[in-house]
This record gives sequence, C-alpha cells and structure tokens, in this order.
Amino acid sequence: MYDGKLPIVVTGMKQLQEHGPAGAIFRRFGRPYNQTLLEAIGNPRREAHDTRQQTEHAARDREHKEQLRRAAEQQKAEREASRPVCTGCGTRFTDERWKDIEPAGWDVPRDTHPRLCDDCKQQAVAAERQAEQAEREYQEQDQAVPEQKTGGWFSRLRP
Repeated sequence: MYDGKLPIVVTGMKQLQEHGPAGAIFRRFGRPYNQTLLEAIGNPRREAHDTRQQTEHAARDREHKEQLRRAAEQQKAEREASRPVCTGCGTRFTDERWKDIEPAGWDVPRDTHPRLCDDCKQQAVAAERQAEQAEREYQEQDQAVPEQKTGGWFSRLRP
C-alpha cells in the first residue's frame, strides 16, 4: 500500500500513559503534528487516488450498463417491429404463436395457416371442415342420384 515505503511512527511512553492508545499521540516522520494511530499509518494520497479510481470505475460501469440497457431496448424494439401480424384481424402474434410458425426442421410438420393468429386459425379450420363436410354431402347426393341422360349431340343418333 505504500509503494515500497514504510511509514515510521513514533510516540512517547508519557503521552501513552496520559492519553491512551486511542489519542492523537503518534507522530509520523515528515508530518509536523500528532495524529491517531490510524491516521498516522494511513496514506491519504493513496486513499484519494483509490477513491478517484473507484469513482471512475463506477462511472464507467454505469455507462456500460446504460449502453447494454439501450442495446437491449433497441433489440426488443427491432424484434417487436419484425413480429408478424395476422392477415385476418391485424393483431400481432403472441410469442407462442410466432414460435409455432417458425420453421423448426425437415421432419416437423408445418403450420396449416402460418399467416393467421390462433383465433383466426380456429375460425379458418372450422370453415374448412364445414366446406369439406358440405362437399362430402354433395358428392354423396350426386352418387345417390342415378345419372340422367340429357339430350346431347349423340342422343340424336340413337333411335
């Protein structure tokens, strides 16, 4: 702490008896006044330097944390700007829905409606099922009714 130097501190027995070890009875060589022991062996220039270093370090640390916070806010804003929007109702996708539409791999099935939110997707799936059901019913009715021959071009050639 003293950069290779040792403080030399002296006192007298008479002062120790009068004031005790906690009194201002110690004299450090190079200083013209008596001090307490902690003040006499202290290094005020070094302590001031250390305090300045700590203050500068704390300021740099605060600035670095502020830069990190701003970068995180910017990344969050960019992420929100790139968040998909439902083509049906115009709402932004939730994180879960966004994750569901992301391509995961070759063996993972793809989402059937990647541009719709969950509510619009459910409505679209229900509408598709109804359309499929109606198509099946129509085909069943079409097969149940025998084909009626209508007068066409070939019917003129038949007797």
